Amino acid sequence: MRWCEVSTGETFEALSTPVGRYEWTPLLTTIPIWFEITSLVVLSAIILGDLVLAYRRPHIPSARECAAWVGLYVLLALVFAGLLFWVADIELAGQFVAGWLTEYSLSVDNLFVFLIIMNQFKVPKQFQQEVLMVGILIALVLRAIFIIIGAQLIENFSWVFYIFGAFLLYTAFQQAFTGFEDEERTEGRIIKFFRKRFAISDTFNGGKLRIKIDGRRMFTPVLIVIVALGATDLVFALDSIPAIFGITQNPFLVFAANVFALMGLRQLYFLLGDLIEKLVYLKYGIAFILGFIGVKLVLHAMHGNELPFLNGGQPIQWAPEISTWISLAVIVGAMSIATVASLFRLKRDRQGKLRQS
Repeated sequence: MRWCEVSTGETFEALSTPVGRYEWTPLLTTIPIWFEITSLVVLSAIILGDLVLAYRRPHIPSARECAAWVGLYVLLALVFAGLLFWVADIELAGQFVAGWLTEYSLSVDNLFVFLIIMNQFKVPKQFQQEVLMVGILIALVLRAIFIIIGAQLIENFSWVFYIFGAFLLYTAFQQAFTGFEDEERTEGRIIKFFRKRFAISDTFNGGKLRIKIDGRRMFTPVLIVIVALGATDLVFALDSIPAIFGITQNPFLVFAANVFALMGLRQLYFLLGDLIEKLVYLKYGIAFILGFIGVKLVLHAMHGNELPFLNGGQPIQWAPEISTWISLAVIVGAMSIATVASLFRLKRDRQGKLRQS
């Protein structure tokens, strides 16, 4: 048995066979377990600290405060990518960055629905931080569950990539041409269910979940808002987890990318505010990303095909593997073009209104 370094930087192991031939197989770099444990402890501490701050200081954050927090969380994600490069390799660091940007893009999509929910229930702005933090924690729990399920499916059934890819292509079409109607219908049904079965007051009482009115214990509308946010998180998790598995199949990187994407989402909500609704082309950028990753997943499944009714159960050799760096370029390019195009559209609309007035 011997080792050799090739020009691509990958390490290969040469296995001698009985007939004297050699079979070359790539050895994947693993992330040290101490790094994974330390990272999860630190990330949990940051999330807990953010939760405590949201509950101890209920207020409407300024744009400057929000920008500082969002910048800090972006910096932490980039530092984490640098540490991954140091303890593992550039490929895994690149997978994390591409996965993080994908999840961040989809999280911005989440904010649009969060804004609708907050406006629909007229949640006082000073208490929106607390409600959003609960919604983000629900999202983390749901995504952790889906990551575990997804990782097990991928490990035991490689053909699941075909299903993930087809689902993302369908989601991309829905995102581009239908918007948020399905999510709103889902929320509506769940909210009606809760209103029929629980005593819920018509007004908020600070950030309290339960209050006593005329001696009767009742839930406040905060419960309905949390349920609506949870329903939204569930729907978006069904989209986002298959998407990031198209970037990396490492469960730790998948979860870390989700955590970093959700960190600072509360501050980003207040920073963007009404601008989210005005980024009219954003949904097309997200749809393009989902469609691209859907195609990538299908090609990946074809490249390692095991389905007996396709090519006799043999890998389809002509199916290309799309690299992490191409994925990263596509994600950054799609979001940049969608954002810039939306801002130009916003500027043009404003100039049109000025001319009319």
